[in-house]
Amino acid sequence: MKNPSWLDIAFNERGVKSFPAGTSNPRIEEYHRSISNCKWSDKIPWCSSFLHWSMSEAGLDGTGSALARSWLYWGGPIDQPRHGCVVVLWREQPDSPKGHVGLFLEQDSKHVHLWGGNQLDEVREHFYPNNMVLGYRWPTDCHLP
Repeated sequence: MKNPSWLDIAFNERGVKSFPAGTSNPRIEEYHRSISNCKWSDKIPWCSSFLHWSMSEAGLDGTGSALARSWLYWGGPIDQPRHGCVVVLWREQPDSPKGHVGLFLEQDSKHVHLWGGNQLDEVREHFYPNNMVLGYRWPTDCHLP
């Protein structure tokens, strides 16, 4: 199966990570600039900025927001996850405004595996409990595989 273009772009950023305190990774600052002209450092949560940058590089519009939960209103909802779809998760509490966002890789009985930015402070694969998933989204301009 061929990867969606935005997933291949995101894969190519493997290993980009936050710098130690007192410094900031210019690449992550570039992800933030895809959303805002503010001079945000890599200490500002950047999962949404990374996803926005990846979509933009693939020629797609993102949400224009650094908030992970903004992706719940992007594209169209899908009932079942597809390889490379956007997955929105809650963080801290299900009704909290905080969240996390990444790209779907696989799912097992307990976890959803995502590719994304700011996962343990870097671009990488990481897994999250299935019950944290708020929704799956697919670009409205792209056909489902």
